[in-house]
Amino acid sequence: MSTLYNFLNNEYVHFLAIFIGTTIIITCYYLILKSISKKFIGRKKIYADFILNKLSRPVFILAFLIGLYISLKQLSLVNFYYFTINNTIYFWIDGIFFIILTFAVALLTSRILTVIMLGWQKIIMDFQRSPGLINKIVTFVIFIIAIFVIFSYFEIDITPLVAGVGLGALAIGLALQSTLSNFFAGIHLLSDRPIDVGDFIELDKDVSGVVEDIGWRSTRIRMLTDNLLIIPNGKLAESNIINYSKPKQDMSIWIPCGVAYESDLKKVERVTLEVAKEIQKNVPGAIKDFEPQFRYKEFGDSNINFIAVLRVEEPKKRFVVINEFIKALKERFDKEGIEISWPVRKIYNINMKENLV
Repeated sequence: MSTLYNFLNNEYVHFLAIFIGTTIIITCYYLILKSISKKFIGRKKIYADFILNKLSRPVFILAFLIGLYISLKQLSLVNFYYFTINNTIYFWIDGIFFIILTFAVALLTSRILTVIMLGWQKIIMDFQRSPGLINKIVTFVIFIIAIFVIFSYFEIDITPLVAGVGLGALAIGLALQSTLSNFFAGIHLLSDRPIDVGDFIELDKDVSGVVEDIGWRSTRIRMLTDNLLIIPNGKLAESNIINYSKPKQDMSIWIPCGVAYESDLKKVERVTLEVAKEIQKNVPGAIKDFEPQFRYKEFGDSNINFIAVLRVEEPKKRFVVINEFIKALKERFDKEGIEISWPVRKIYNINMKENLV
């Protein structure tokens, strides 16, 4: 009995018990979090995996450090109550654990806020994807607070530090005016919301694509050629932007065409609308129940020009719909004997001598 009592009160047994218990708790935490995330998220597996990836690592670190710290204090080798000679060393050991734990808590807090903000932006603000700049600002603020907490623990006066940081920030601000202007332009883009991550935008005739991310200095746009356009936030904020995704994704497309002056205009309108209706019903990306429109536009140099109006579910689908409509319309015009003229010029030859007589 005495042997069992001594075994149970052995400091190394306590150390192993707490350390093993910590490992078991971490494993159970992961399994519980995985089960809860699947239960609440349902079929949105990507979002569930995102929560697991964001929260698992900092909680693992935090739980492991707490378990390690408590288990180590069971050993007389590092116990504060058994040894008083090296109190300074123990104080710094304790301080190192405090620093690591503080940063682990800061990391966990920033990850939790990231997950909460992702849901808030998705449901309340109607963001399709969360801009990276918001998460970076939140993370930066939390870690600044963590640094101040560490200074307070070691009783370091931060007043001179704050004054020095203020002067340093002024000097840095003067040296990095362009970077700061891009940073605040990024905040302007997020607050005013002329664009959101996931929007299809056009800056000029040859520059269009999907907004991939709004960063602290630049915005990334995935172009139709699958290249990545990186444009400074300041330049983007001052540009004329056509946002095809606002106020909604579906959009009308105007397709210009023209027919020869000799054509039967009523027949042209009827045939064009028939082709347009077929395209709306059968081509993927076209809105099935939309009624196409037809409008004559002008008397051109060689043709009577008109516009056919179709509608697509999202901006990128318009290229396929336009392609199919042009092919189908040309084929139908050929069958119906409707001519699309190329540029024609009439030249009159006047005999100057006959006119003089």
